Amino acid sequence: MPSVPVVELSEVTRRFATGVTALTGVSVAFDTGSFTAVMGPSGSGKSTLLQCAAGLDRPTSGRVTLAGQELTALGERRLTLLRRERIGFVFQSFNLMPALTAEQNVALPLRLAGRRPRRSEVRASLAAVGLADRAGHRPGELSGGQQQRVAIARALLTAPAVVFADEPTGALDRNSGEQVLRLLRDMVDQRRQTVVMVTHDAHAAAYADRVLFLTDGRIDGQIVAPTAEAIMIHMARLEAAAC
Repeated sequence: MPSVPVVELSEVTRRFATGVTALTGVSVAFDTGSFTAVMGPSGSGKSTLLQCAAGLDRPTSGRVTLAGQELTALGERRLTLLRRERIGFVFQSFNLMPALTAEQNVALPLRLAGRRPRRSEVRASLAAVGLADRAGHRPGELSGGQQQRVAIARALLTAPAVVFADEPTGALDRNSGEQVLRLLRDMVDQRRQTVVMVTHDAHAAAYADRVLFLTDGRIDGQIVAPTAEAIMIHMARLEAAAC
């Protein structure tokens, strides 16, 4: 059975008012149940690609579709609702409220949106990231890796079509980072979750099904079934060419 694209960018260009062009004619699809890492030299357009794909930024030209819905055609209100329901976000900073428990942090975005998630749903989301026994703990009582797993549980609460992760292990030590990467990998393998992760770490990127490389706002190759060594060799070539 062929994979179905969850997110698709078609000829996306993003040009800022400063005159800087961050993306130029980028076309790429992210399939259901796939794990894609996005890499490239500093300033290559990685974060802009993620922001356009997630509907956080509007391309200057081109189209972005999520599960068949064209994001670039939506008004701000409908786009906000779609992001809330269909997209999960995980960032380098955990963005947890220190006074709230893990359970309350997971539920907070939906509560702010006027919804009251069932406690069983929140607990199930925490259980999915291995923190069922930490529901009542506040961020200060959790390790960095556990806090990031709470952030992932928050992202999973609405059963999103795709999870976008921007340097999710950047603030973690190696052991905690490994736990988070294994969790993302398990989400793909066991739940057919679609994950798109921006990272600078070849070891982290090797957890993905493929690595997509950007240079100067353009796609500059990919590696399927990557190894850390192959990624580092490719990145070294890109960085040498940029000098």
